[in-house]
Amino acid sequence: MRVAIVRQRYNPFGGAERFIERALPALERSGVDIALIARSWQGGATGWQGRKLVLVDPFYVGNVWRDRSFARAATQAWSGGGYDLVQSHERIPGCDLYRAGDGVHAEWLAIRGATAGPAERAGLALNPYHRYICAAERRMFEHPRLRAVICNSAMVRGEIQRYFGISPEKLHVIHNGVDLQHFHPSHRAALRASARAELGIGAAEILFVFVGSGFARKGLDAAIRALGDCSDPSFRLAVAGRDRDAARFAALAAERTPGARVQLLGGRDDVRPLYAAADCFILPTRYDPFPNTVLEALAMGLPAIVGRRSGAAEIMRHGENGWICEPGDVAGLAQLMRAAASVAADETRNVAMGAAARSTAERYGIDDMAGKLTQLYATLA
Repeated sequence: MRVAIVRQRYNPFGGAERFIERALPALERSGVDIALIARSWQGGATGWQGRKLVLVDPFYVGNVWRDRSFARAATQAWSGGGYDLVQSHERIPGCDLYRAGDGVHAEWLAIRGATAGPAERAGLALNPYHRYICAAERRMFEHPRLRAVICNSAMVRGEIQRYFGISPEKLHVIHNGVDLQHFHPSHRAALRASARAELGIGAAEILFVFVGSGFARKGLDAAIRALGDCSDPSFRLAVAGRDRDAARFAALAAERTPGARVQLLGGRDDVRPLYAAADCFILPTRYDPFPNTVLEALAMGLPAIVGRRSGAAEIMRHGENGWICEPGDVAGLAQLMRAAASVAADETRNVAMGAAARSTAERYGIDDMAGKLTQLYATLA
């Protein structure tokens, strides 16, 4: 079976890219021949090297033109490629299969608007890019060629049904998968001492780790403010990810947590040392369909604090494998951080919670996810 996967900007730090790369070997073992259609590719040492890559990079000015021109060029590329199935990770009308890894844009706008001031709400309503994305999303879901949608959480499936009235038979919940050997508690044990030394974390300090790009949506400001409210100088926060407004978050950290208690590390190819160094993973996201990083942390035996508006909240058991927080509730988040620190200081509870985290992740192995994808491909083809 020949499958084309469409992703405009292929960045190795992105969640969609991790989803694709981890499924590739298992899919290829089952006889699926995959090509990537992209505008740009930053694959590093992994991913698509040795595999078919179709680059289409039409001229554009501005983000609306950028997305519209790529959609047109990608459609032309797959139309003449003889593919059995086209799986898009972008909102492009005419694909056979769409993976809703970014959720529903209208829902994200509603969440942003609920806490925004009048000026920001007006800006969201008048922004031509948001109008374009919402229109493209609707055209794609209403397009007669669309045969199935991969939802990476029940939360996203419910949103699609609510906004677009898609037939439930078209909506398939396939949670993200994690490589259970690559992310394993044994690596946490082996890497912990050196990773903490590299970050300058003392034995008595409690380290929270935040991994994700797009800091505002993923709630980094709440994490920084909550860390400051904890008023405990032994609490530290390490942040891996990229954001064009990183300087603003660095300034917030300097203001709210004096003493260099927050480290912004930029993008990391291998985040396992950070999970190994950490006592708790934290992602108080305002909206996230299903962040891969939560599964990675759990697979390493690391408890997690996850925002309620995240699809990953579906797999959390509050107080057992981690905690669920309300996005933007800084005081509540600070309370959960203190609870996590209490668990980290109690060896018996720490071991039990780490085992529960790993047990949760083991239900979402990469081979299981790839098997569900292959089964869906076969049904559609």
